[in-house]
Amino acid sequence: MMRDTVVVGTSTGGVDALRQLAAGLPARFDAAILVVLHIGANPSMLPQMLMQAGPLPAHHARDDEAVLPGVIYVAPPDHHLMIDGERTMLRRGPKENFARPAIDPLFRSAAISRRNRVIGAILTGQLDDGSAGLHAVHECGGITIVQDPDSAYAPDMPRNALRAVTPHYVLPLDGIASELARLAGSPAHATPVPPAPLVMEHALSTGPSSIDAVQQIALPSALTCPECGGALWEIRDAVPPRFRCHTGHTFGLLTLRHACNNALEHMLYDALRALHEQNELYTRIAAYHMQIGDTDVARQYTEAAGRAAASAKRIEGWLRES
Repeated sequence: MMRDTVVVGTSTGGVDALRQLAAGLPARFDAAILVVLHIGANPSMLPQMLMQAGPLPAHHARDDEAVLPGVIYVAPPDHHLMIDGERTMLRRGPKENFARPAIDPLFRSAAISRRNRVIGAILTGQLDDGSAGLHAVHECGGITIVQDPDSAYAPDMPRNALRAVTPHYVLPLDGIASELARLAGSPAHATPVPPAPLVMEHALSTGPSSIDAVQQIALPSALTCPECGGALWEIRDAVPPRFRCHTGHTFGLLTLRHACNNALEHMLYDALRALHEQNELYTRIAAYHMQIGDTDVARQYTEAAGRAAASAKRIEGWLRES
């Protein structure tokens, strides 16, 4: 059995990184390359850019097409790209780590479908999408490559991947293409059976999800999904730790922390706005009662306006410190 499948995940800084990677690949390349770049629903010219940069043909993947060596398949906008046996699979399922396309679904599906035939590479990007997917590749006998964080435009994704996996290779960007060319088509060692929880998690990504299905692989937590507001479940023994809601949204720890920080900041600004408005309104009410000679009521509203102003200052201090 040969290593004939390369999966690549990247985010911030990824366009330039992928162009450099494509430029370094040979015209004869004995593996298919499947790429996820976090582009959301935005139009993408990435396949054309990769063909201009290097010798291999590239196109946006289509659902249920054969995965062939020497071709670059790019996840299309707003769709998860996965592998189902020997063919591609596109799904417009729930976002993972706030991304669609996301890296983890591709890596997870490749690990389960192609096991030791897979070479997974994580390049530049923010937060932690791809860490769980690279761990899945490792668990199923694949080769793992991480861009040296010091050579990455955005080092978060490589650093978090290094925390999740001890990779076979940590390379600067300009060394990854030559290593992929050396590994593509090389013999693969004996393959382990994919862990059952990983297979079940992949099934949840490709089909309908439910509370009953999620509770087979996860435990309820006290957290709520920042996408839909549902309960989050912590996947048992996951490396790295991650959370999933029963509608399918999935988060790594750092992505969830980022979401919680954003939600808290949003709530604090909402509170600050309300306190400013309360201070303004109470000041006007106090002035009105002073004008009509009702000094006791005027004093009460003046004091209330002062409390609102003081609370607003405390929140402004918290926002400056955060």
